Amino acid sequence: MRSPFAYLSALLSPVPDRTNPLDRDARLSHMALHDQETGLGNRLSLERAAAGANPVYVVLFGIDRFEVLRNAIGYDSMAGLLTTVGRRLSGLNGRAPVARVGAGILGLILQAPDDEEAVRTAARLCEAAQTPVILNGAPVDIALTAGLARTGLINRNVASPVDRASIAIDQARAVHKRAMGFDTVRYGDPAGNLSLISELMAALDNGEFSLNYQPKYDFRADGVGAVEALARWTHPRRGCVSPDLFVAMAEETGHIRPLTEWVIHQAIRDQAELRRAGHDLTVSVNVSGRLLSDEGFADFALAAVEASGARLCFEITETAVVGNPEVALRLLDRFAEAGISVSLDDYGSGLSSLTYLKQIRADELKIDKSFILGLDDSARDALLVKSTIDLAHGLGMKVTAEGVETPTALALLRGMGCDMAQGYLIGRPVSFEALLERLTGPARTASTVAA
Repeated sequence: MRSPFAYLSALLSPVPDRTNPLDRDARLSHMALHDQETGLGNRLSLERAAAGANPVYVVLFGIDRFEVLRNAIGYDSMAGLLTTVGRRLSGLNGRAPVARVGAGILGLILQAPDDEEAVRTAARLCEAAQTPVILNGAPVDIALTAGLARTGLINRNVASPVDRASIAIDQARAVHKRAMGFDTVRYGDPAGNLSLISELMAALDNGEFSLNYQPKYDFRADGVGAVEALARWTHPRRGCVSPDLFVAMAEETGHIRPLTEWVIHQAIRDQAELRRAGHDLTVSVNVSGRLLSDEGFADFALAAVEASGARLCFEITETAVVGNPEVALRLLDRFAEAGISVSLDDYGSGLSSLTYLKQIRADELKIDKSFILGLDDSARDALLVKSTIDLAHGLGMKVTAEGVETPTALALLRGMGCDMAQGYLIGRPVSFEALLERLTGPARTASTVAA
């Protein structure tokens, strides 16, 4: 079988003589396989090369912040930049032809023995090709992200390897990787998800939702001091639906308010039952940033707490107030005045703005697990965690560490003065019945947790 490089080179042969009328068909064929702005091959040429070769990898290179860069340098200069980067990639990959697949996306065919080597090669190509491009005498900085897809594989949701590679660029950017192969699991089933959107509201009424609870260990009380309520959806046909999926869907469709109201109602009922069993624990509920500009939701939450006397904590991310800070901060003040605690969740994973940290009336700061997971062997993470604990205490907040998974991390956090710990070492999220059974059993102290 012909080499994919030879096949694509044939497709991208020099422009025929325009003065010869016999070359009319050849000229039309050339135009059909080339991008008119850059002279590079186009998507069709890349697809033909991928289809006409043994299993290979389609690699797409996306220029990061493409629209911002294009607006800054202009359309004509961008065409020149793409041509230059395309030639670089070709030279770095054995003169393999390069095609322009989209506005800011270039593609080529790569041969590699396995997925890992293909990703490593694509990452090296990115690094080597993204040196500044000289345009009109001035250097222009660029950054590339690569997405890969192997030909010969069947995916019922995305058949074309070029489309899979394009999706892989977005997947790589989402996790801040330089290069990444198409992840079928991460992509999921968009067609099936469409039906889930319409089923979400009915699922609330049909009893398909439940709450799991993850305990929070109180260092000073040496036992469970609070729990976090986590929504779970058990679909009658699909089984357990990922919270990352249905929460994102609820936010995008506007269903996040009824979902959160259901969680609050159920958490209040469960907390009352815990009290009757002799366990007076604060229950934390995650509140989307989209609800922090919703006066109606605030009215509902305040009325529910006032009527029940519940002891709740609303966990929000610090970036939740960015969209409409004036309204968000006013609602948070209303929550605080009504006795609802406010916790800043995932601190350190986002902007970590000291401005908002100063303005938000928060009672608790939760350090993101990405710092806690490295405590055992990273002095840098330990320094950041200790300084964050001191900062929060100075602002009158308690501190909860997320992602505690080792006895060493637990001991270090105790020594740093951390107030509470949460993570798999303390306990995984469990049903309300399992939580009640644990609380009524032998007390779990620091020594038993570590053991």
